[in-house]
Amino acid sequence: MHTVLTYLIAGWSGFFVMAVELLGGRMLAPTFGSSIYVWGAIITVFMLALSIGYLAGGRWSTHDPTVRRLGTILIAAALSVMPMLAVGVRLLDAIAAAIPDPRFGSLLASAALFFVPTLFSGMVSPYAVRLLVQDRATSGRHAGQLYFVSTFGSAAGTLATSFYLVLLMEVNTILLSLLSISLVLGGIALTVRKRC
Repeated sequence: MHTVLTYLIAGWSGFFVMAVELLGGRMLAPTFGSSIYVWGAIITVFMLALSIGYLAGGRWSTHDPTVRRLGTILIAAALSVMPMLAVGVRLLDAIAAAIPDPRFGSLLASAALFFVPTLFSGMVSPYAVRLLVQDRATSGRHAGQLYFVSTFGSAAGTLATSFYLVLLMEVNTILLSLLSISLVLGGIALTVRKRC
């Protein structure tokens, strides 16, 4: 149960990150456009947030790692999406008014909306690796499998969001769906007893 849930959370986290990144482009487009500057800003924020998340997740995994704590990370990522839903449009308008240059305006807007959820999402993979690795002999295999699942989830999130979800639902509805699935998975992880 622990292993399956760890892989499931890692795969879902990959899906979640890429879906939010693609939706970020849709959210910023009405205010800042969809030029290469805007996409450059979004990608930069996501890469920086993921890198810090990887570092934080790896460090936190050294302190009594559990599936329950992994679930807590996923829940934190989900809840940090809520400001996008609550004040996203107003925040984007305020930033655009203060910084009319689409390069720096979109960079600040991306950081304000996406940095925190992406940082928490970045914590998932290194934390999950620590849960899966029981000895050095199998560490490479477990890390490879985990990153395969996580990256496969990212690819699935990219295709599902760009090919289907944006055609079927509004951006806020997609975000609510992503948030809800993350909360359910995180909630399941919180019910798992610590491995003896």
